[in-house]
Amino acid sequence: MEYILIVISAIFVNNVVLSQFLGICPFLGVSKKVSTAAGMGAAVTFVLTLATIVTYLVQKCILEPFDLKYLQTIAFILIIAALVQMVEIILKKVSPSLYQALGVFLPLITTNCCILGVAIMVGDGTYSTFGIEPGLLSGVVYAIATAIGFALALVIFAGVREHLELMDVPEGMKGMPIALIVAGIMALAFIGFSGLV
Repeated sequence: MEYILIVISAIFVNNVVLSQFLGICPFLGVSKKVSTAAGMGAAVTFVLTLATIVTYLVQKCILEPFDLKYLQTIAFILIIAALVQMVEIILKKVSPSLYQALGVFLPLITTNCCILGVAIMVGDGTYSTFGIEPGLLSGVVYAIATAIGFALALVIFAGVREHLELMDVPEGMKGMPIALIVAGIMALAFIGFSGLV
């Protein structure tokens, strides 16, 4: 039951983009087309899951035993950068069209504060508020649910932005101003889920 609470909380109640405001750069930058947003969501899910596992193991097996916790941020950024390079190589071979569509935003996953923030929260054990003991399994469940929440928000936002292109929006509101208003309305809508958990 605790894992279900973690999943619901990470996807809806404490959505990493709409509640914690992590990962705003790709949220605003890659959300013009649903297909690109879905690809970015999949890439973030893959990188976030792998990064959480690797950074948790590095935290518990190297940084904490050798009293090197002050190197946490640098170590995690290097690990995430290496994983993003791996995803970039795989995408270039498997799906060149998605690789081209993501363009400059794929390397930006390296500095995506969503991935780094989740890795730090899982490493420190500060993500669990449901009485479950923080550990690798619950951390991975939290990471996957957070990535799904990120992808869900990104795809919904991209769908709304695609429809806004067809609407008669006042000239001064076209582009980013109306997108920011929609993001604010989405954040308010996701606050409505706070009674679930």
